[in-house]
Amino acid sequence: MMMGYACRETDELMPLPITLAHGLTKKLTEVRKSGKLGYLRPDGKSQVTVEYENGMPKAVEAVVLAAQHDPEVDYNQLKADLIEHVIKPVCGKWLTENTRFLINETGKFVTGGPQADTGMTGRKIIVDTYGGMGSHGGGAFSGKVPNKQDRSGAYMARYIAKNVVAAGLADRFEVQLAYAIGYPEPVSVHVNTFGTGKITDEQLEKAIRQTFDLTPAGIIKELDLKRPIYQPTATYGHFGRPEFPWEKIDRVEELRKAIN
Repeated sequence: MMMGYACRETDELMPLPITLAHGLTKKLTEVRKSGKLGYLRPDGKSQVTVEYENGMPKAVEAVVLAAQHDPEVDYNQLKADLIEHVIKPVCGKWLTENTRFLINETGKFVTGGPQADTGMTGRKIIVDTYGGMGSHGGGAFSGKVPNKQDRSGAYMARYIAKNVVAAGLADRFEVQLAYAIGYPEPVSVHVNTFGTGKITDEQLEKAIRQTFDLTPAGIIKELDLKRPIYQPTATYGHFGRPEFPWEKIDRVEELRKAIN
């Protein structure tokens, strides 16, 4: 069972909290490699809590940021630098006077990587997808070849969801694809527009089946997945990044035509 999700909260049609969280980790890398904050080390993580009003983001309530650093760095300087050079550039317009900044709350963060934790027992599937905003079927992506439905099916589900939202058929959309071993067509295509759909769920499901080839072979061919494109997915998530083929918005007119 694989899930795909899209919404109108960001230009990438991704949930705002995970988009900001990935933006923060990218900014940590940028200021470290550029030398602006040369005392930073490679390890780091982020979490963003967003306040919603009427289903849309209103403001950032809290930013949790952890950054590995050289041992001699003063904590107050570290906190001030991270707020000024990392958090504000990424979260700027969403910050308020009430936003809480929780930075390296466990104290010094000098030792990082596998030697400081338990190693790599599996990729964090929620970080790799929608940050908990959308559902997840449970299967990890990384380390699996494209013909594994955990990976290719989830990519197709995101591709479908993004095109549905881009086509104006829903403002928030989730699709669930379910397969049985040895049977190429999905045994279930379940859609959820969370009350934002412009047509019925039945019409939308029919249009999706008509527009997209949902067989494993069809998915691999459509998204051209048998290419060495996966290394960048090791950081910053698999979705909301235009360099990947499952982020294309090229089925909008076909979906609309199928509806009509």
